[in-house]
Amino acid sequence: MSDFPIDELLKRLALANTRRAWRAFVTQAEKEQWTYEHFLGAVVSEEVAHRHGTRLRRVSAGAHFPFLKTIDEFNFTFQSTVRLAVLGSFLSADFVTEGRSLILSGKSGRGKTHLAIAIAYRAIQNGFDARFVTAAELIDDLSSASRQGSLRSALTAYTRPHVLVCDEVGYLTYGVDAANVLFHVVNDRHLKRRSMIFTTNKPLKTWGRVLHDDDLAEAMIDRILERGRHLTLDGPSMRTQQVDLDDDQPATQSQPGRISGITAAEFPEPTPL
Repeated sequence: MSDFPIDELLKRLALANTRRAWRAFVTQAEKEQWTYEHFLGAVVSEEVAHRHGTRLRRVSAGAHFPFLKTIDEFNFTFQSTVRLAVLGSFLSADFVTEGRSLILSGKSGRGKTHLAIAIAYRAIQNGFDARFVTAAELIDDLSSASRQGSLRSALTAYTRPHVLVCDEVGYLTYGVDAANVLFHVVNDRHLKRRSMIFTTNKPLKTWGRVLHDDDLAEAMIDRILERGRHLTLDGPSMRTQQVDLDDDQPATQSQPGRISGITAAEFPEPTPL
């Protein structure tokens, strides 16, 4: 081995991780009397694993997840209809290659965002990329771009990724052009067979009121569900299942609460999972 400039050769091949690790493999191979084939396989496997891990971290960071959750971390115990077996087809590569979509609905705290991120992360593990955005962020961004005459270029960020997670549809109020700009995203992705995941706390029949256009809302739902599925999460809130919400003790000034005289938002923002 010493007859070859291994470090220099690995550097020219841009194999930085192998360059750092090969001496340890040589020591182990000599100690355990590996065959040449075993040694080569170990070195190559380490390089592949390193590149896979690096890609996962890079693509996950580019997805802008607010947190990272996997399907193994989701508690299905309190779900009466949603089971791991039901989600099987959404966790395979076919979810992306066939351009399937999913709407996850249910009250706040049921794990909709967790599941959406877990499915998108599985797609990343399967070799694809993803983008996470709240409905409010997406609509605000595209509405601003539309006013500036740059809607087409702004759409790319939401139509290019293999999987788009649009979180919290209906939690906040939107501008009057909400349905118009969101329809551009849904229609473009539908035509390109790009997968979409939506989470919402509102019945689908009320999306027209939320987005200020019944016809466009219906058209979006029709496109999403043509190759998709609507699943409703039930059970108790994962955030408050350990809290006694039936405590009827009178509130005092020392207890936090809504400030008197300030009306709550029609579609309030949920607390993070």
